[in-house]
Amino acid sequence: MARQDEVLPAQPREGVISIIGPGMRVVGDCETDGTLRIEGKVEGTVRAAKAIVVGKDGIVEGDVVTQDAIIGGRVNGKVIAESRLELQATCSVEGEIRARRIKLDEGGQVSGSVHIGEVKMPASPAVHAPKPTVSVPSPSPSTTVSSSVPRA
Repeated sequence: MARQDEVLPAQPREGVISIIGPGMRVVGDCETDGTLRIEGKVEGTVRAAKAIVVGKDGIVEGDVVTQDAIIGGRVNGKVIAESRLELQATCSVEGEIRARRIKLDEGGQVSGSVHIGEVKMPASPAVHAPKPTVSVPSPSPSTTVSSSVPRA
């Protein structure tokens, strides 16, 4: 049994959603074991074990790494979704996209390379790990896309 003045570590709870609200700006990387909803702006890498939702007014200047993602706002960076990626009509994505399955709504904008198929989520980098200087191309099929689908 813990003493009254002792702080116990927080236990992750099922169904908890972390929110970066409208008007909020986060500079630095964000990581959660659950779901993260972004309605404000993040300048850094965003990682969530379950899902990331970028609302129509949300902005991510950095990479998005998760199991499932729904992008309605703007992302400038890699988007890696191990399972499913939904790109809504209001989205604008500039950068590499990797996902097992992708849905692009009419009106959504994508500029960059798109890789559809098996995806392995990259491990979280160590706090002070140096960034790699060499990249090896993936043997998976890829397509370069620059798209702006007009709305009817």
